[in-house]
Amino acid sequence: MSKTSAFFTPGGSDSVSDEGSAIPTGYAESLWAPGTLNGPAVCALAAHRVERRFGEDGFRPARFTIDMFKVAREVPTFTRGRLVRAGGRIRVAEIDVVQRTDPDPKSGSQDEVLVARATAVFLRPSQNPPGDRWQRPADAVTFRPPTEEIGDSDVMSRFSSEVAGPESEPVWNTDMGAHQNGRRKRLWSHPLPTIDGETTTPFVRAVTGAESTSLITNWGSTGIGFINCDLTVELARLPVGEWVGVEADSHIEHDGLSVGTAGLFDSHGMFGMGIVTAVNNAAAEIDFTSVDLTDRYREA
Repeated sequence: MSKTSAFFTPGGSDSVSDEGSAIPTGYAESLWAPGTLNGPAVCALAAHRVERRFGEDGFRPARFTIDMFKVAREVPTFTRGRLVRAGGRIRVAEIDVVQRTDPDPKSGSQDEVLVARATAVFLRPSQNPPGDRWQRPADAVTFRPPTEEIGDSDVMSRFSSEVAGPESEPVWNTDMGAHQNGRRKRLWSHPLPTIDGETTTPFVRAVTGAESTSLITNWGSTGIGFINCDLTVELARLPVGEWVGVEADSHIEHDGLSVGTAGLFDSHGMFGMGIVTAVNNAAAEIDFTSVDLTDRYREA
């Protein structure tokens, strides 16, 4: 396990990438298979790079969608981006997450492998239009963050699952095994920095936390047996503070496919939504009652 408290460390410059390579740390390791990267790490890197390169004053990131169509390995990882649209009220950019194959034994050459592609939409904020619109009443909001005092150095996620119904006071703790059941789940997490030594923005924090939409909506009584192939993050505003909450809102499954949606929260309330599509991966199901999570960042 790397002592660096980030998903990646900065690597050197490279012709493949717009901004140089990112070297995975132990926090980027996936629980699904040895030698692979977890979803939060891949999503965080794409969000970090697309915002830094294409974000512009006067615009706010409002949507982030990433398709993760190939397993990312635990090797140096690169990004390559392009601006798709630069308008007066909207900016759209794409970012590719790229890795290389192992060197050819004879020639030493390496092929590029595209493991994920993300699209970010930046919108210009203004005033809300006139009129009244339905919003969830304050007394119907069921997400309530932990009330315990959490130290500045404590980055362990807190979990909660409904026991007595949505109006019961949630019981939060760090024991994932205690929440392995078929009930609605919630998460309160402190997303790690993407690259060691580089600032984590509210947008990147929101995307990293939102990747747990898959965990919170697909985690059942025997573990998590669905693996997400995408993530969409919809943001009405950016989160405030270091912690991000995720609350399962819906889960649909049929013929080995699932769709999950979750509300995204900070200490001030709901700021967005996460949406994932997932496929049956029961052959590698993660059972949180038996997996060793000692000294690792608890994101599936």
